[in-house]
Amino acid sequence: MLGWMAWTWPTALVFIGIFSAMGIITVLEIKRPGGDERKGVLGLVTTRGDRLFITLLGAVYIFLAWLGLIGMPLWGPLALSIAWGVFCFLKV
Repeated sequence: MLGWMAWTWPTALVFIGIFSAMGIITVLEIKRPGGDERKGVLGLVTTRGDRLFITLLGAVYIFLAWLGLIGMPLWGPLALSIAWGVFCFLKV
């Protein structure tokens, strides 16, 4: 039934990671409502969900740029994406 898509373990782990992050954000929102709004270095007032979205969008661009300019292996963009995520949740 799911044979139309090439499901590999790396693909599954990406989706599991995204849905896990959304689940954690949901639990945090239920526990402490309001989204933990703050104004960061970009000058935007962001909530946890906004920061998660900016993190995921940035990670996609990091991986696409790396693939277009350098190619394989993908350990470099993984490290950059994790650093970008930490930066987004701490400073944005």
